[in-house]
Amino acid sequence: MGEAKMRKVPAPEFKAKVGLEALRGVKTINDICLEFGVHPV
Repeated sequence: MGEAKMRKVPAPEFKAKVGLEALRGVKTINDICLEFGVHPV
């Protein structure tokens, strides 16, 4: 059996940056996700 894959855990600074961008309300969630390379869920 191969090694288990570890999930990538984003840094708190990155989470804050994405969250603030979402709170601004200028861009859609899909636009923000494409910009930062994250999943919309």
